[in-house]
Amino acid sequence: MPLTSPLIAAIPLAIWLYLAFLRGNFWRLEEDSIEPKPLEKWPRVVAIVPARNEAETIAQAATSLLSQDYPGVFEIIVVDDQSDDGTAALALKAAEETGKTPRVTVHSASELPQGWTGKLWALNEGISAVSGNPPDFFWFTDADIVHAPETLRRLVSRAETEFLDLASLMALLQAKTFPEKLLIPPFLYFFLMLYPPRWIADPQKRTAGAAGGCILLRRAALERIDGLASIRNEVIDDCALARVVKKTGGRIWMGVTRASVSLREYKSFAEIRDLIARTAFTQLRYSSLLLVATLLGLFVTYWLPWILFFASEDPAWLLGSTAASLMTVTFLFTVKFYNRSAIWALTLPFAAAFYGYATFLSAVRYWLGRGAQWKGRAQAPRGS
Repeated sequence: MPLTSPLIAAIPLAIWLYLAFLRGNFWRLEEDSIEPKPLEKWPRVVAIVPARNEAETIAQAATSLLSQDYPGVFEIIVVDDQSDDGTAALALKAAEETGKTPRVTVHSASELPQGWTGKLWALNEGISAVSGNPPDFFWFTDADIVHAPETLRRLVSRAETEFLDLASLMALLQAKTFPEKLLIPPFLYFFLMLYPPRWIADPQKRTAGAAGGCILLRRAALERIDGLASIRNEVIDDCALARVVKKTGGRIWMGVTRASVSLREYKSFAEIRDLIARTAFTQLRYSSLLLVATLLGLFVTYWLPWILFFASEDPAWLLGSTAASLMTVTFLFTVKFYNRSAIWALTLPFAAAFYGYATFLSAVRYWLGRGAQWKGRAQAPRGS
């Protein structure tokens, strides 16, 4: 059956009708903008910052945490995960310069044990390092993210007023270099497509997701899931945590924001390729069948509509052009979120092709025993 057949053309249109109207309006990017409500008593919070060779960003990240306008008791534990670039000293220096040294503890993580992924072990070490009364909430935040001063107050207010066990924010990723402009907005778009925030917040939906750079977790929920040991070998740790919290009856929420910003820069296509390849095959549960289905799905969803637009006649042309229009319009919301020109909304098929390449590379690395590489560690189970 030729590609210009109306039956073939109906497939991408059906996909885009579903994505545009039946997938939780993921593309609307409803930014976290609710004004925080005052609380009678603000709970105690301990921020845990896993840091492995983060000399370039740790000072800015620590300063933003120390600048939080939070009315309750708030402490910070920086977990130095076997760094060799002076990360720990720079974190302490930032605390000294702000005059808030007593609020910061630097904890040196012990050697990574068998069966744990690096970040989860560092977070677990930070939890174990808490002294005194246990906190009401843990705030897991990355060493390359800076937060606006009201971030913690907003998160805690939402968690308390909406009875949330986990609240997460997707930090704004850098989109300044050409590779970032082309590939980072699609990163957000694809992530929200996989984990629509409305579905995450709906107790009736099984969908559970979180953004690992900023997670506020209620201690009672952590105890209910028997601690981070219950997910110790998970590569996609943030979504695994959200999944187990929701599965045990917890309420979760995830939003997007411009007020928390990632400092990590991706100056080359290779750097973004490695970002995607680190977890792409894990997302497919290391299944070769799902890999083939994904690559075929990317072609049908993102390229076939435009092929039909340029190379077919009615009625296939009408079906393909409608699908291409839905693709472009839904992605335009993400493009505008990043303050980019509307013309970038037409580049989504090229980004999809790159993501397909990175996903295939992720599988190859897994088969070679180098899956889920991060900070010098291959964390996926060894491929066979």
